[in-house]
Amino acid sequence: MKKLYTVLLSLIFSSFLASAQKKNEAFQLHIQRASSPIRIDGILNESSWQNAEAAKDFYMITPMDTSHANVKTEVRLTYDDQNIYMSAICYKSEKGAGYVVESLKRDFTFGKNDNFFAVIDTFDDMTNGFSFGANAAGAQWDGQMFEGGSINLNWDNKWNSITINDDEKWVFEAAIPFKSIRYKAGIDRWGINFSRLDLKANEKSAWAPVPRQFPSASLAYAGVLLWDSPPPTPKTNISVIPYFLTGFNKNYQTDQSPSYKTEVGGDVKIAVTSSMNLDLTVNPDFSQVDVDRQVTNLDRYELFFPERRQFFLENGDLFDNFGFANLRPFFSRRIGLNVPIRYGARLSGKLNKNWRLGVMDMQTGASPDNITPAQNFTVFALQRRVFARSNISALFVNKQSIDLPDTNKTVSLYNRNLGIEYNLASSNNIWTGKMVYMKSFSPNKTGDDFTHAFDIVYNAKKWFWHWRHEYVGTNYNAEVGYVPRKGYYKANPTITYNFYPKTPSSPIFLHGPSLGSTTFFDKKGKAIDHETYFSYTVNFKDRSLLSGWVAYDYVKLLAPFDPTNSGGDTLATGTDHSWKAFGVDYTSRPRGLFTYLFSGRYGGYYGNGSRLGLKGEMGYRFQPYVSLTLGLEYNNIDNVNVPVKRDEVLKNNMVNTEFWLISPRVDVTFTNKLFFTTYLQYNQQSKNVNLNARVQWRYKPASDLFLVYTDNYLPENFYIKNRAIVLKFTYWWNV
Repeated sequence: MKKLYTVLLSLIFSSFLASAQKKNEAFQLHIQRASSPIRIDGILNESSWQNAEAAKDFYMITPMDTSHANVKTEVRLTYDDQNIYMSAICYKSEKGAGYVVESLKRDFTFGKNDNFFAVIDTFDDMTNGFSFGANAAGAQWDGQMFEGGSINLNWDNKWNSITINDDEKWVFEAAIPFKSIRYKAGIDRWGINFSRLDLKANEKSAWAPVPRQFPSASLAYAGVLLWDSPPPTPKTNISVIPYFLTGFNKNYQTDQSPSYKTEVGGDVKIAVTSSMNLDLTVNPDFSQVDVDRQVTNLDRYELFFPERRQFFLENGDLFDNFGFANLRPFFSRRIGLNVPIRYGARLSGKLNKNWRLGVMDMQTGASPDNITPAQNFTVFALQRRVFARSNISALFVNKQSIDLPDTNKTVSLYNRNLGIEYNLASSNNIWTGKMVYMKSFSPNKTGDDFTHAFDIVYNAKKWFWHWRHEYVGTNYNAEVGYVPRKGYYKANPTITYNFYPKTPSSPIFLHGPSLGSTTFFDKKGKAIDHETYFSYTVNFKDRSLLSGWVAYDYVKLLAPFDPTNSGGDTLATGTDHSWKAFGVDYTSRPRGLFTYLFSGRYGGYYGNGSRLGLKGEMGYRFQPYVSLTLGLEYNNIDNVNVPVKRDEVLKNNMVNTEFWLISPRVDVTFTNKLFFTTYLQYNQQSKNVNLNARVQWRYKPASDLFLVYTDNYLPENFYIKNRAIVLKFTYWWNV
């Protein structure tokens, strides 16, 4: 292990020596102050646009990254004291060609829409930034960028845009207020790139070239935006976002009278500096947030659902991305779990080009049954940029119970976590990785209360390899985090090779094999979980995908486990289980009006049983107004041998069961400001039918009226369990 650390550390050190020079330094676009007022109407006839320098001659990313794009795109920028203005002329592959979009839904799925967007690196640090754009029908896209190429589309802010179409092109025009983004005053150089996806031509392109193994949003390959003078320093920048809510809910299972409520609350956003923001919230409400998609859970551990609540999203990567996907010391959805949030504050942003800071404090109330007391959550994050694009981060998390009775043994008085990590990102993005160490502090839990992990990724055009190992102590405790299992060592190597056909007429974009394994060891070094898989994937030029795989699994149960996760008999602790399985996955090309995907697996299961799993999704769109989706999932568990004691006699109980999960969804986008979504989920495993319907009217930028209706039923007879309806009004007011 010491030799491995030496090799890996030498690789990291070599990345330190890599030049911090931007790969696309030569791609420079000059922006000058507008010479005339700009009207956002999609008609680019103002003299300011005629005088603006154009970013054109885009480079193809896929299917090939060795030539200019076939479809032409021209982008121009200008600004005044309030806004930065952006226009993009997206020429069509042939005259009269239509476009491909899902709907007018905001923050659409990138790969299913003809679209244009910009990535803006306001600190020119190739790590953090903002993204703005639209699909060809005018649906807006905005997000906050982190980790050099990831975009959080749940982030939402105030800006205006319009898109118009004709036979030869579609035109996007936008005004983005300086108040809606964060940047350092006095800087006259930003990073920037522009991305275009044309599904008719099966072509993805960018102004500054990006290698095809990376996303077009990769800030490591952004060009340079040069200002004629530093962007205006925002004056008073305070936004008040109040809400008013009224509604009722009724629990039919307890036959109680309906409960009516009226609430008032809201948020305040204060720009302490042009790059540092203070967010305040009082009595927040998140009833309008999209309902979580249900899944059939056949896993032994807790499932993860992402954060969608707006207050927690800006600079959320400072807090939520510390650690790894299954090793998070902080997970914001732990705050306000079945209890009300009373108030909170968050200070976050850039201190300068090299330092980022995040401080958050949230206060929750007690649960209605008083089992969970009022609690305070404090999180502190500090990040320092080092070398080209890497950084070192520290995180402190504290959960403190308030007025906790001595008789309450189910809730801890406090839980604290302290951690440090190094994030590696080479200047060309080929090497990425992370080293992390965390320690927890809890009453009566000392010794073996820490975790450490290492991750390294090499991502070149043909070769991809990944190594990760973890150790999580038995007493490591992250009550405000997401750590599904404890007391293990883990090793996880993966290697992939990509073949790129040399024949231009080939329908295949790339194909290749992948081999990987994941092994968990106990404290004595004995394997307790192991999975090895081999897969082969074919990516077609029309963006469809086909993959097949085989796998071998071994599990030694560390706790009793119901193999159906439905409240049935359990397999005993210490029992060994192993099986083989195979599967296939297919996703259709996104440009068709009818799209579908299919996933199937068959093989062994716990208790010498077998499992058949089938999953699919079909969609049809009447673009751009209506999108219909039907999700289906079927699992059949057969002949699982579960020895159980009945009348003090050990008997072999053969478990046979099946689960359906059916989830039709209808999205109607009357305009890009008026949306209707209804979502039905029938989950046989959890014995629940959920109906969620939501109307959203964005009557002004970032200001909404919501009407949300929710029902839960018993699936056997559709007897109503509970019902709720909420009317919510929000308004974004810039002081």
